[in-house]
Amino acid sequence: MAVPVSQMWTVASYVLGQRLRGRKKYPLVLMLEPLFRCNLACAGCGKIQYPAHVLKQNLTPDECFRAVEECGAPMVSIPGGEPLMHPQIAEIVAGLVARKKYIYLCTNALLLKEKLDLFTPSKYLTFSVHVDGERDQHDFSVCREGGFDLALDGMREALRRGFRVTTNTTLFDGADPVSVRNFFDQMMDLGVEGMMLSPGYSYDKAPDQKHFLGRARTRRLFRAILSNRSSRWVFNQSPLFLEFLMGKRDYPCTPWGMPTFNLFGWQKPCYLLQDGYADTFAELMRETEWHRYGFESGNPKCANCMVHSGYEASAVNHTFGSWKGFVATVRATFSTKYKDDEALAMLHEATKPVHAHNPLVQIDSPALSSKAGD
Repeated sequence: MAVPVSQMWTVASYVLGQRLRGRKKYPLVLMLEPLFRCNLACAGCGKIQYPAHVLKQNLTPDECFRAVEECGAPMVSIPGGEPLMHPQIAEIVAGLVARKKYIYLCTNALLLKEKLDLFTPSKYLTFSVHVDGERDQHDFSVCREGGFDLALDGMREALRRGFRVTTNTTLFDGADPVSVRNFFDQMMDLGVEGMMLSPGYSYDKAPDQKHFLGRARTRRLFRAILSNRSSRWVFNQSPLFLEFLMGKRDYPCTPWGMPTFNLFGWQKPCYLLQDGYADTFAELMRETEWHRYGFESGNPKCANCMVHSGYEASAVNHTFGSWKGFVATVRATFSTKYKDDEALAMLHEATKPVHAHNPLVQIDSPALSSKAGD
């Protein structure tokens, strides 16, 4: 199942409208974090390291709706934490669907099968399932044995009931390109709508600080993975952003393209960094010193970042910013092979995935046994 034409049209008309109004900074996707609580404790995650009293808090549906209306972006991503642990997640989703927002509910899918009855299939709702590769790699990444099988079980049931389902994969240093490509085939066999990719970001609070990718290694890894690709693979992302990951393009960071709203307010400057909070979206846009962020700024916190929350909006803006960008997008959409003999040779290089020389460590989390209503 492809992305609905109505969604493509909504996003295209929105971006063109912003450009016709002369707006250089505008949001494309609202990152709405209604809670930080999670039923996993992934080694590469920097989102759940908060004291217990914070982890127990939730945004109310009305707070979510006000943020969505204030921001005005056509798409809303709901990460966390684990959104399916929010006691009012069904009400939040129903309210966003009523507002005709295209929602990507990000989930590790451990609770997906048991929570599906709370939702109704809609073109506006997609379950974006966090799966970090084949079974061993995924279970290692999320520090939970059996996590992969539980996620696939939930995805199969969601697809059976007619829901839109995509995957969201974060890659770290030590990822095996051949295994990742096999994973793509597996997801296409499963029947997902598309796949999303991003390199991991080196959160200061993440328990594992050893396996984040630098920019050069990111480009090399994604070049190996995404060159000489199968015609079966479908990615739910800007094709120019994927070319950026492969090292074929350079873009500046546009953190305002995916602003974040959570328990503390509007997060400065982006989903990944926490340099303060604003009370309103207008204040976020007006008061944030945007020139201090992004690779080109020289900010050491941004030196290795190539994450979609900073750069995919840049690629989308390029698509609609000129005929050259539009033509490049059309070409990248239909000419997806990217034949590259050197990248093909990289697939034959010996690799030693992280989980091959480090045992899976089950990280205890106070949220692991939490109930949705806690």
